[in-house]
Amino acid sequence: MPLVPFETLEQRLHYKFINPDLLHEALRHSSYVNEHPEQDPDNERLEFLGDSVINLIISDLLMKRNPPIKEGDMTRIRSQLVSEAGLSSIARMLELGHFIQLGKGESQSNGQEKNSILADATEALIAAVYLDSGFTCAYSLMERLITPLFPADQSALSGQDYKSQLQELLQSDQKSIPQYRVVGETGPDHDKTFIVRITIDRLQAQGIGKNKKLAEQNAAKNALQLLAEIGR
Repeated sequence: MPLVPFETLEQRLHYKFINPDLLHEALRHSSYVNEHPEQDPDNERLEFLGDSVINLIISDLLMKRNPPIKEGDMTRIRSQLVSEAGLSSIARMLELGHFIQLGKGESQSNGQEKNSILADATEALIAAVYLDSGFTCAYSLMERLITPLFPADQSALSGQDYKSQLQELLQSDQKSIPQYRVVGETGPDHDKTFIVRITIDRLQAQGIGKNKKLAEQNAAKNALQLLAEIGR
């Protein structure tokens, strides 16, 4: 049995399953079924379906929210949102790890905190809602869950690459190559925030982000602003 009743998850989802078996299947990891074969099937088939459903929903949301964005940029944004990191973030918002049924080995190794298991369970969960009530309900739920992950900064949402912009600017001015260095980390292992410092000759700037790449992008953005202020 899960650590917390499934009804608690339904309350968090603001969705009541017509067929509770679909919810149970979505949160039944293969390691659990290996130890309890009578509980077959595991959530891998739902995970497969959920991947396609989520990609379609995110694609539609990007088209509706940001019509001017180019196809390549939309592909990049979608990849970030439906990545293992993005989907596991949704799982953590729902505290989904408390509901996933794991085998003893996975449970003892904190499988409920593993990004891969959390992301797969999120895909399976969306597929379960899709099969239970159709695409409209799955779309509504996914939109509500994914919205907090959309960057507030519209330039970031459009896939703007500040590191490339900075590199091109420095090359045109024959300045030094920027050096990036992680100077700080905060938060638990599963939810870290990184602080990156960029150095260009005597100029320095910092950026923060939920991963090193995002922190570097924000540092490059701040460096561009500083260079603009001092007239390069």
